[in-house]
Amino acid sequence: MDMQAPPGHATARLVPPVPAPPEQELATLRFIAAMRVNGILCWPASAYEAPLRHRRLFGRNRFTVSDPELVRHVLVDNAANYARTPMTIRILRPLLGDGLLISEGTAWRHQRRTLAPAFTPRAVETLVPHILSASDEAVVALEGPTARGPVDLFAALQRLALEIAGRTMFSVGMAVHGDRLRGFLEAYAARLGRPHLTDLLVPLRFATPLDRARARFRRDWVAFLDGVIADRDQGQDGRHEGEARDLLDLLRAARDPETGRGFTHEELRDQVATMILAGHETTAVTLLWACTLLALAPEAQAAVAAESASADKPFTRAVIEETMRLYPPAFVLARRALRPDMLGGEAVRPGDSVTISPWLLHRHRKLWRDPDAFDPARFLPGAPPVPRFAYLPFGAGPRVCIGAAFALTEATLALSRIVGHFRIERADARPVLPAAVVTTQPDHAPAFRLTRRA
Repeated sequence: MDMQAPPGHATARLVPPVPAPPEQELATLRFIAAMRVNGILCWPASAYEAPLRHRRLFGRNRFTVSDPELVRHVLVDNAANYARTPMTIRILRPLLGDGLLISEGTAWRHQRRTLAPAFTPRAVETLVPHILSASDEAVVALEGPTARGPVDLFAALQRLALEIAGRTMFSVGMAVHGDRLRGFLEAYAARLGRPHLTDLLVPLRFATPLDRARARFRRDWVAFLDGVIADRDQGQDGRHEGEARDLLDLLRAARDPETGRGFTHEELRDQVATMILAGHETTAVTLLWACTLLALAPEAQAAVAAESASADKPFTRAVIEETMRLYPPAFVLARRALRPDMLGGEAVRPGDSVTISPWLLHRHRKLWRDPDAFDPARFLPGAPPVPRFAYLPFGAGPRVCIGAAFALTEATLALSRIVGHFRIERADARPVLPAAVVTTQPDHAPAFRLTRRA
């Protein structure tokens, strides 16, 4: 599979820095330690060329799949045989409840059918004004006193992504609730959101001390979300009857086309949590990585700025898609086999884990030309099509991210607004390295210098 970019779109070659992978397979305890600190260091250098790898971990087989046909088999053709892993459920359920991201079976099918109308292209179009207004206000804020010196752009982009999430979900900003919401997420990520040895070894039906701490977090988190929804409803008196202004209205009006059933309050709250968390965190890291790359690639940055005033933004969108290739927000998809299966001649037993890593797929030596280089031309109109199961920023198959179109629109418009207004440069020479735990975060908040364009 040769991802050769079309001629005429080349810029100076940029290979952003990444941590060097281990030369050999990690021993079990070092593997677990890498999962807690930086998941991309779990795989040795040979994983970037192998179509299928397998190791034993605590008596179970653990497969890593990097062949597009095998990826298709797991995520599409035999998707019903693969469920979320107990560790995934343990880490995500305290935040997301039984929302779309981690529900299974009948509950998942009901949620997916009910949510689908809220994410059609027409529905997404109604949310664009929220994206633009929040982006414009973020630009104004960056023009303030802090913009005259080094800027913590990551913090600004997190606020922007959260503001967009708040406005698209509730038609109101996050001035009142934003800081507390970020506080919840940062506190959870610091300890409770990191994989622990007990998450792997203890059956899901038994609560570990970490599970009990997560349950205490969930009680406070649920009360907070109920308060946010109640506050939003009290401020909606001026809304015309039947008028859908935001995602919350769309979700409340949604009905399962097969059963006619809508969401209960608890189901609605879990969908709100899923949309806000999954949406704003992934958007923030994507925008941060895009700005980091453009600061190192002035020709590409100039091209984004040049089309910022136009309605069509093919190059800006290509930058976002190439950013998600190099730094996929969801760096790993983990599944557990429910029944026996075969993968590339290897026997999969019930309970075995199957890992599909967009990080590995997107940088695989056998699938991409110059895989570590930043080259937005791969995604421009006229470029060779990207094979579907070699590029998975939003997953694939029945469980592909339902908000993919919205996320691409949001990131493209926000990046266009920022780069159209500011020239972005790094304020220091310290490399920014990816550190993946739940999402592919930077290892530190890099300092940027922003200069207003003429």
